[in-house]
Amino acid sequence: MTLEHGPLFAAAGDEPPRAVVVAVQLPTIDDGELASSMAELERLASTLGVEPIARVTQRRAKLAPGVVLGEGKLKELAKYTGGTGVVPAYERPGKKSSPDDADGEEEDGDDEADAADAGDAEAGEASGAESDPKKRATVVLVDHDLTPTQQRNLEKATGADVLDRTSVILEIFHRHARTREARLQVEIARLRYLAPRLRESTDRGDRVRGGVGGKGAGESSLELDRRRIRDRIAELRDELSQIEGGSRTRRARRSELPTVAIVGYTNAGKSSLMRALTSVDVYVADKLFATLDTTVRRLAPATEPPILVSDTVGFIKKLPHDLVASFRSTLDEAGDADLLLHVVDGSDAALADHIAVTREVLGDIRDDQPTWLLLNKIDRVDEAGRARLAERFPGALHLSARERSDVAALRERLIAHFAGALEEADLLVPWTAQRIVHQIHERTTVLAEDHSEDGTRLRVRAPARILDELRTALGGAPA
Repeated sequence: MTLEHGPLFAAAGDEPPRAVVVAVQLPTIDDGELASSMAELERLASTLGVEPIARVTQRRAKLAPGVVLGEGKLKELAKYTGGTGVVPAYERPGKKSSPDDADGEEEDGDDEADAADAGDAEAGEASGAESDPKKRATVVLVDHDLTPTQQRNLEKATGADVLDRTSVILEIFHRHARTREARLQVEIARLRYLAPRLRESTDRGDRVRGGVGGKGAGESSLELDRRRIRDRIAELRDELSQIEGGSRTRRARRSELPTVAIVGYTNAGKSSLMRALTSVDVYVADKLFATLDTTVRRLAPATEPPILVSDTVGFIKKLPHDLVASFRSTLDEAGDADLLLHVVDGSDAALADHIAVTREVLGDIRDDQPTWLLLNKIDRVDEAGRARLAERFPGALHLSARERSDVAALRERLIAHFAGALEEADLLVPWTAQRIVHQIHERTTVLAEDHSEDGTRLRVRAPARILDELRTALGGAPA
């Protein structure tokens, strides 16, 4: 019982497996949205080490029930993989094959859609298909969620492994999960995806004896595998609930401290911003879903009171529902935060869609939190582009996580939000109260320090509340 496909796990030094990306342009999808979605799927494939070599698209009123594509496009797709482009007719045991015995749902009254698509000459023409068997695509990536029947029929027609968008995302999550909690969450989602896709093997069709004394028909191997999956999911959920209990306890202990959660679309630069704000060596990589595990650290340099910053899992369009459910405890970290930093890649042409996807997921958790929109990677945007972004998203903060000045400005704004506006003041600490100097250094930013006959004079910057507390402490110090 595994989701792993052979071509996705090439040995080191081998050429990466080649893939064809397939998508159907439904009436509700415009050309720009289609191109953006396919480009994103290609990036997901690259994260897995798969090389996309071509695209096959088709305009249809709906997905063909049995094979997604129409008859002509299916044969075009097969040219890239060396398949026949035809789904073999189903043959019942002991019965001669007949043209009327179609596989499963291959034909389901979609003749009008096939006729409308017969003359479709859009992108993805197969004139450049590889003729060399060594250069053929061994993987077909479909930018839709497939039913088990559709996946099986496409594999028969193309002779290649077929992965839908959900299975690609699940595999990336599986590779990048590091903590025990994340691994349990991913395994539950993978098993839920796998259960309806189990197939009866030809050499394991005998039933296992059932009942006391071996009476009864018992279970087939397929039924046995499905029951094992259900039992395994139950075990994983029990273990995960114990871990989540510890997470809830830790969040409860932090409830009295101000917390900030960094959220946003995958690869928007959340981990880079986390590293810049906390000076913690968190994992950063220019790939999708590089971070799956929640990390909580203090804002650095330390503030009074301490401000906690958490990095969360990224979102993506069409994020599988099972993953959203499995990562509920991780998303709760964002739901319990006092402030959300919604990080967006300001240089991405599809940033509006990324914002909408993130807001939709967050809306299912909690929709009344203060949120700051941060347009990250602004160093990649020219002046005209920045002006358009400022007009389109008024009030959004423009910054680059690589620029110290931008990060410092964000840090001061966070401190002002939780502890009040920053003020500068002069404090004189008598020689008899030098212990307070240490507190001043811990709780404020010291701009200048000088020693005189009266004591230590400091020029500091801090929130008004902290300055008032220090003045009160100095007023009660022994003369």
